[in-house]
Amino acid sequence: MEPSTTQRLGRRERPAANPSAPDGLLVLLHGRGANADDLFPLLEHFDPDARLHGVTLEAPYVPQGQFGHHWYVVHRVGFPHEETFTTSLRLLEQDVDALLAEHGLTHDRLVIGGFSQGAVMSIATALGAGRPRPAAVIPWSGFVPTVDGWELGADTAQDVPVLLAHGTFDPVITIDFAHDAKARLEAAGAAVEFHEVPMQHEIDPESIVRARELILDVVPARS
Repeated sequence: MEPSTTQRLGRRERPAANPSAPDGLLVLLHGRGANADDLFPLLEHFDPDARLHGVTLEAPYVPQGQFGHHWYVVHRVGFPHEETFTTSLRLLEQDVDALLAEHGLTHDRLVIGGFSQGAVMSIATALGAGRPRPAAVIPWSGFVPTVDGWELGADTAQDVPVLLAHGTFDPVITIDFAHDAKARLEAAGAAVEFHEVPMQHEIDPESIVRARELILDVVPARS
């Protein structure tokens, strides 16, 4: 069943050390077949001083006969199923915007990232046409989606740091998708830092260290 437009996605939250005035919002999105627990430990690695309010959000679909939560139906890699993708994207945008408002934050203090399907959705949520510009995007092992009704926003992506990491030997989403993502993001004006590593469909530990440094750079303390 398709989720209702008013449904809030499942989530886990790691409050900031100063919960009344966090420096920013850090959102991580899991991959296909996982849940909100999957990337939750990374919040501490990315933001060890808990300057940011950390959240992992959970995809709305649990397809019959399949394991875990999915952001969209996969018929062809690179081309998400339009209806399920659009519904998840709408819910993500609603939840991210609500979280920012709840903590008195603007989009320029948002860092969003994800793995695999979560990487796709982080790009779509943060850099879609008409969206406010975020502080940074951190996608691992994903791609820039091709789907009717969504396009990469040049005004949104301009100068946004994107830490793009992908395994050279990825058998699930091949390295060609990362090369395409780099080209498309750079053409839209994003400041892409690309890490191609000799791994399969997994998160590069070195990119976690780099992500921590990036967050410190792009999300300053609130005055």
